[in-house]
Amino acid sequence: MPRRFNTAGPCRPDLHYMIPAERRLPEAPALVEQGAYFVVHAPRQTGKTTALQALAERLTASGHFAALHISCEIGEAAGDDFAEAQRAILSQLRQYSEFYLPAELRPPPFSEAPDSALLGSALTAWARVCPRPLVLFFDEIDALRGQSLISVLRQLRSGFPHRPALFPGSIILCGLRDVRDYKAASGGDPERLGTASPFNVKLKSLRLGDFSQEEVRELYMQHTEETGQLFLDEALTRVFALTQGQPWLVNALAREMLEEMKVPVSEPITVEHVETAKERLILARATHLDSLVAKLHEPRVRRVLEPVLAGTLGTDGDTYLDDLQYVRDLGLCAPNNPVRIANPIYHEVIARVLASGPESKVLAEPRSFVLPDGRLDFDRMMKEFAEFWREHGEVLAAGVSYHEVAPQLVLMAFLQRVINGGGFVAREYGVGRGRIDLLVRWPYMEGGQRHWQRHALELKVWREGEKNPLPKGLAQLDEYLERLGLDEGVLVLFDRRKEAGDTESRTRFEQAQTPSGRKVTVLRA
Repeated sequence: MPRRFNTAGPCRPDLHYMIPAERRLPEAPALVEQGAYFVVHAPRQTGKTTALQALAERLTASGHFAALHISCEIGEAAGDDFAEAQRAILSQLRQYSEFYLPAELRPPPFSEAPDSALLGSALTAWARVCPRPLVLFFDEIDALRGQSLISVLRQLRSGFPHRPALFPGSIILCGLRDVRDYKAASGGDPERLGTASPFNVKLKSLRLGDFSQEEVRELYMQHTEETGQLFLDEALTRVFALTQGQPWLVNALAREMLEEMKVPVSEPITVEHVETAKERLILARATHLDSLVAKLHEPRVRRVLEPVLAGTLGTDGDTYLDDLQYVRDLGLCAPNNPVRIANPIYHEVIARVLASGPESKVLAEPRSFVLPDGRLDFDRMMKEFAEFWREHGEVLAAGVSYHEVAPQLVLMAFLQRVINGGGFVAREYGVGRGRIDLLVRWPYMEGGQRHWQRHALELKVWREGEKNPLPKGLAQLDEYLERLGLDEGVLVLFDRRKEAGDTESRTRFEQAQTPSGRKVTVLRA
């Protein structure tokens, strides 16, 4: 059976195209050799389980360790019932040891112990009889909550000084967050754990990274080598630009093109295939994307993302750094500065989800904006939006939970309704520059060839106490148009000052020029 691009569960080299798992955690074997207790963390569906399972199998096969990977997710339903959580973990440990370890390395029968020491007693008994040092991978550790998490971590810490003769020689905890000694357990409330850290014996935290551009090429080339189907260089470049190497997205785009769009093997994969796959993926809102957007309305997520979407710096606040780390651990923001959404696909998904409420109120018929020659009547579309804003804008904006970016989201909702299904809207957020740049791309046929209309918009907000943003907006739009090679654009200026008057009186079009002389239509709204 031919291999496939995998988007569900751990990868297997016989079934799936994959980057060698051991390469993704190069530091881990040396830490195990040192007898270290350490943490591996990464956002969901980045390949943690695949890498950990492969490392466990490799360590056991070396003849020097008895290594086993288990998931703590089985104990999640126990809640604060720490005894039941431990029994669930021990049950899986015994079951998996029968699958993955030879008989001489498996644990002995677990004897009775107090509820507070079930796990620690069992691991001690196993370490005493095992002929090799034990290496245990506790995956999904942050599925445990409250007292169950505290109990497990404190037992692991308590056994640490007695390794490897009386306790596992190395323990690896793996989860979504970089737990930083698990002070942020149970929803990030450090008070739930008291003043003492329940896991202060970790040597290091390793973050499983995204694919590099070279690894994206390597992964896709595995398909080319097995089938002969080519990925054009510009298509590979576009895949990395859209995903920034996020493993699930990289695999999902390929799977969409090959299995859902069914691009024939005889046909090379082009940029247009990639763009179509991206749109289909976003509209389908697969489980991975839905699990991300489910977090958008959490207050700590909104505190980080709202200023990013609005193009402002926001305020630090007492909890900002922890909130930022949380959003980065979720994978919504890039792991390094400047603060930004992790990749353009997440950009698009977040904007569409937040604009979905206003979009449901847009009654404009998309095909009514298509001219007889197939071009988009962009000017008419903007006039229709102005009328829509006069009638509904303030009410719709008031209902958007991300208040700082609410007017911009209403405009994006209108564009999504009109453009979706025919063209594309690309978004750029100028963090710290108070701007959002949009590029509308619309395909049409001329002379038997496909061409693209391109229209650039810049969105800015005039807030109370700020000076007129028009001059700065024209200069910023000038830079954007220069980069795109366009001679004209649209600047949409949402005036949210009380003195600006009502929506009806302040919504109007004006003409202006950029510093270099490019023509600009200004929509004041």
